[in-house]
Amino acid sequence: MNKTASEADVETAPRPEAASREAGAGLTTGALARRLGVSPTTLRSWDRRYGIGPEVRGEGRHRRWTPRDVAVLEAMCRLTSAGVPPSEAARTARRGADDAVALADDAVALPDDTEAATTGGARSRASGTLPLGDVRQECRGLARAAVRLDAPAVEQQLASAVDDHGIVVAWQEVMVPTLHAVGRKWASSGDRYVEVEHLLSWHVSSTLRRCTRPLGAPGPAHAPGPVLLACVPGEQHSLPLEALNAGLCELGLPTRMFGGAVPAEALTAAVTRIGPAVVVLWAQTRSAASLPLAQHIAGAQWGVRGARRRPVVMLGGPGWLGRPGPGMLRPTSLKDALDVLSGLYSQGAPAGSS
Repeated sequence: MNKTASEADVETAPRPEAASREAGAGLTTGALARRLGVSPTTLRSWDRRYGIGPEVRGEGRHRRWTPRDVAVLEAMCRLTSAGVPPSEAARTARRGADDAVALADDAVALPDDTEAATTGGARSRASGTLPLGDVRQECRGLARAAVRLDAPAVEQQLASAVDDHGIVVAWQEVMVPTLHAVGRKWASSGDRYVEVEHLLSWHVSSTLRRCTRPLGAPGPAHAPGPVLLACVPGEQHSLPLEALNAGLCELGLPTRMFGGAVPAEALTAAVTRIGPAVVVLWAQTRSAASLPLAQHIAGAQWGVRGARRRPVVMLGGPGWLGRPGPGMLRPTSLKDALDVLSGLYSQGAPAGSS
C-alpha cells in the first residue's frame, strides 16, 4: 500500500541521536552515492583515479566519508555536471568550494541537504539554479545524475524510488518534479540540456515499463474489458499514460497501452475490436485535445443487438482544461485516476450499455 508524503516523511526521519551517531561516524559509500546521485562505482573510481577519497577508513578499509569529504565531492559533481574534465574538477574541488563554484557558474546547481541534515526531513527547500522548489530529497540525486548523463545512477535512483515509495509517490513526487525542472532548464537555456531531458525521460519510461506485469489470459466473455490508454493524434507525451499503465498493473487491472499520437481511425478501430471498459485519452496541449474525438469514442458501441456496450471515457492531461466533456471522467492526478478506475472495476462492469 502506498504511503502518503507525510507518512513517508515521518517514517524516514531518523531519530536525533541516530543522526548524531551517523554524522560522527561518517557516511558509507552507498549512503553518499544515494545522496549525490552517483553510483558507488563512480565514487570508488574517483578515489582511485583522482585521489578524492575519504579521510577516514573504517575497519577492513571500509570507506567513511566525513562532511569535508562530502563537500569536496559535491563540488566535484557540480563541476563535472558543467562539463569540466574530471581531472581538472578533482584538482579544483580539493582546493576549495569557492573555486569550484566559480568554475561551475553555468552548472545546474541543485538544493543542498543542509536543512534535511539538521531537521531529519525528507525534503529540500533550498534554492538553486535548477527550479526544483519544495521537493523530496530523491529529486536532488536524480537530477544530478541526469545532468551528468550518468545512466546507471539514474536507473538506480528511479528503481529505488519505486521500491521505497511505490508507483504513485515515485511518479508524483520524484519523477514529475525532476522532469519538470529539467524541462524548464531546457526551455530557459536554448538548446542546452536537451540530452539531459531525453536521457531522463527514456529511463523514466524504462522504469515504468518494468513495473508492468505480463498480460494474463483473457477473462470470461462477460468480464469487463480492459482500460485502453492512448494519446490523442499529434500528442507524443506518453509518460503520464505509462505511469497510469504501471499503476493499473500494480492493482491487477487489465490494460491495453497504445502510446503516443494514435491516429483517430486506429483509435476507433481498437475500441470496437477490444471492447474496453474505459478509454483514457491523454492530451498535454490544448491544440491536441479534440472534444469531437472524445465524444466519438464515447459513442462507440459493440456487442449483439439489444445488449450493445460502450466505453467510459476518461480525459487526462492539461490539454483538456476548460473543455467541457459531459459524462466523461476528469481525474486530477495519477492517484485520483487509479482510485476512480479501481472503484469502477470493483462495481463489476464499468462500461455503459444501450
